[in-house]
Amino acid sequence: MVSFEMNDRKKIGLGLTGFGIFFSFLGIIFFFDKGLLAMGNILFFSGVTLTIGLKSTMQFFMKRQNFKGTISFGIGFFLVVIGWPIFGMILESYGFIVLFSGFWPTLAVLCRRYPFLVGCSNNPILDRSEDI
Repeated sequence: MVSFEMNDRKKIGLGLTGFGIFFSFLGIIFFFDKGLLAMGNILFFSGVTLTIGLKSTMQFFMKRQNFKGTISFGIGFFLVVIGWPIFGMILESYGFIVLFSGFWPTLAVLCRRYPFLVGCSNNPILDRSEDI
């Protein structure tokens, strides 16, 4: 079994990432509130950076196969921060899907492992992603 050391920096990073997702969710629920979406973006990005480290974050976003996702996520991030939340979130969502598409098979395995996630384990999208 792989050991995952959880130091204080990673705990804070996971907390910031969680709050970033929460604030982004609230921003969408409250009709694309600019402040909540901008705060969610900043918290999410800083949380990911703290969790995996600055060097790993830069390597992840600068990979050649992640270039399209990085550009769209970055432009969407900028649009949300300057006050165009709807266009920004559309670009960010596309960039997020492209950037993290390699993690879908891992998510499928996770869904099959835990009984409370059994509903998504029969999802045809997750079944198809294991073949990739």
